[in-house]
Amino acid sequence: MGSQGHGQVQRWQDRWWAVGLLVLVVWVGIRLAFDGWSGWPGILIGGLVYAGFMTWFVMRRRRRDARAVGTDAARVPELERRIAKNGALPEDPAEQAAMIRLIRRREEKLRRNRWWAFPVLTVLFLGIPVLWFAAGNVGAGLWGLAFGAAFLGWMVWFNRRFVRRMAGMRQRIEGVGVQGGGGRPVGGAEGFAHGAR
Repeated sequence: MGSQGHGQVQRWQDRWWAVGLLVLVVWVGIRLAFDGWSGWPGILIGGLVYAGFMTWFVMRRRRRDARAVGTDAARVPELERRIAKNGALPEDPAEQAAMIRLIRRREEKLRRNRWWAFPVLTVLFLGIPVLWFAAGNVGAGLWGLAFGAAFLGWMVWFNRRFVRRMAGMRQRIEGVGVQGGGGRPVGGAEGFAHGAR
């Protein structure tokens, strides 16, 4: 594990291969639970393709976030973890400014995607079990319905908690009057004006 910017060490869970491995294990596990061991070669190949796509997608998102907020891509997961856990503030003013910009970026994406994301996921997670019921597979339909309802409930809870923690972290950073580059407050030109997109 190499050292990253700001003297931090990147966690192994944040590396590209760990993301891909996690997606692969979850995909294969779920598919084997539903389809059984008889189709494992196809399930494994599908899992490799899906894990490759998701790894590319996650790494691309991190690089874009890093460019937008002015930090290294390897730092984005750690900043997100601190926000999600309402953890310790970064000591470096430049990193605090990057965290503010990341929070504002996440808040804007949530506002922009709120009208379509939850309805689409609801149709996906509750619609597929209906298809299973229609096909006569009651067991898979019940499992899918239970999983879909639990996942959607967890997602609503997690989203609300994350929004509260983002707002709390932003207020903590801006409230202590930390100065950004050029003597400007972090919440000003360095971190975009309040409510700016």
